[in-house]
Amino acid sequence: MESALTKHEKNLSALIHASTFSKFFFPFGNFIIPLVLWTANKNEYSFVDHNGKQALNFQISMLLYSIILGIISVPFFIGFLPNIFDFGFDGLNNFNNLNIHFNSDDFRFGKWLFPIGIAGLVQGALFIVNIVYTILATIRTNEGQEFEYPITINFIK
Repeated sequence: MESALTKHEKNLSALIHASTFSKFFFPFGNFIIPLVLWTANKNEYSFVDHNGKQALNFQISMLLYSIILGIISVPFFIGFLPNIFDFGFDGLNNFNNLNIHFNSDDFRFGKWLFPIGIAGLVQGALFIVNIVYTILATIRTNEGQEFEYPITINFIK
């Protein structure tokens, strides 16, 4: 397949993968720029069509995994807050005072720190996987090889 590919196809495919790094410069750049490049060239080049789908599916999957991880970690934050804030109530809507305290009898770091730490480590691992595999995809497609991202859900077929 490498001999049938033009230099333009290889460069365009590599650019689609590399353009996902634009998320560091403006929001949702990792979706917008690859989507524009892919839709403009998908009918002309099958190699570009394949790589555009791969890049977008991987970025959508990474976003979905991050959202799910965030949703899972929210209950730990909510469960942590009542241990810090002590609300004093005098009647229905009358707040007497708001005391912020750390009671060593009620406050247990293990209840919230361990799950949040795990969620943070997984979020960091997702970030590293995103960077490493995007660089690999850019290099491989520039060499004319087809690249398949791991842990990708195929939203665009």
